[in-house]
Amino acid sequence: MWKGKENMKKDDAQIKAYMGEDTVFNGSLTFDGTVRIDGKFEGQVITEDTLIVGETGHLIAEISAGTVVCMGRVEGTVMASKKVEIHSTSRVVGNVKSPALYIELGGVLDGSCDMTGKESKIIPLVKDEKEKKSINQPKNG
Repeated sequence: MWKGKENMKKDDAQIKAYMGEDTVFNGSLTFDGTVRIDGKFEGQVITEDTLIVGETGHLIAEISAGTVVCMGRVEGTVMASKKVEIHSTSRVVGNVKSPALYIELGGVLDGSCDMTGKESKIIPLVKDEKEKKSINQPKNG
C-alpha cells in the first residue's frame, strides 16, 4: 500500500503543470520539467524540457522545447533540441525543426521538416591562394 503512494508522488513530480480540456490561455509559457496541455493555447512556449499536447489540445503557437510529444493539434513553428513525436491522433500544421522526428501511422505533418541540427552543413567553396596560382598558370609538357 505504501509503495503505491510513493509511485503516485513520483508520477506527480514528472508533470509540473497541466492545462485541462476546457482551459483557454493566450500568452507566453516558460517552464522547467514536463507540461501537458489538453486545452487551447495561443502564443509562445519556451522550455528546455518536455511539452505534451494531449488529444484534445490545440496550440496556435511558436514552440521551442527539448522534446515535443503531440497527440492533438498544433499550428505554428515547432523547434525541438531533442525530438518531436507526432502520434496517430495528431495534426501538425507548420514547420518542424528537430534532430529526430517520429510520426506514427495516421499522424499528419503539413509543413516542412528540417533535421540538419544546429550546425550548418554548407561548405564554402573558397580556394587557397596557392590553388588559384597553380590553376591560372599554364602547364608545360
